[in-house]
Amino acid sequence: MVTKDEICRVKERYAAELLRKANVVGLAVGYKEQGGKKTDVPSLVVMVRKKVPASELGTEDVVPPEIESVTTDVEEVADISALVRTLERSGYRLRVV
Repeated sequence: MVTKDEICRVKERYAAELLRKANVVGLAVGYKEQGGKKTDVPSLVVMVRKKVPASELGTEDVVPPEIESVTTDVEEVADISALVRTLERSGYRLRVV
């Protein structure tokens, strides 16, 4: 299982590339969600304005399921400022660029 530090390094290396993708508004370190429930799988969370099927995106805008052995999780966010406050209370630091 990957560590938080490893996920942070991948996040830093790929931030610019991921943030250029359509709909992506932020990145965070967290846990993968499946079926609306958090799992124990650490992941790079890719926050989007609206989740859309991969078939409706150009290939350059699809978030890969994994980057350098780090699982990604695409999560739809409605209000990024509310998410920042929630993550900060949980002990995470979030930098939205």
